[in-house]
Amino acid sequence: MNEFTEITVATGLIKQVVARIESLEEKKTEIQTEIKETFDEAKAHGLDVQILKQLIRLRKKKKEDIEEQEELLEIYKRALEQ
Repeated sequence: MNEFTEITVATGLIKQVVARIESLEEKKTEIQTEIKETFDEAKAHGLDVQILKQLIRLRKKKKEDIEEQEELLEIYKRALEQ
């Protein structure tokens, strides 16, 4: 490959990558808007948004990790009571 061909390939690749990232950023913004609207709807129905967010975070974790955190929380709470 000569230098001109390498620059042409690099230019094409750069344009492709940038276009893809821009497209994904656009989709990300749309999804974030949908998530916000869903939380707003939940709030309008009387649900506690902070609790929903906490529940979603918990569902992403492994059961063992949750149990370990709960145990530590209890230990810390008992330490504060003394």
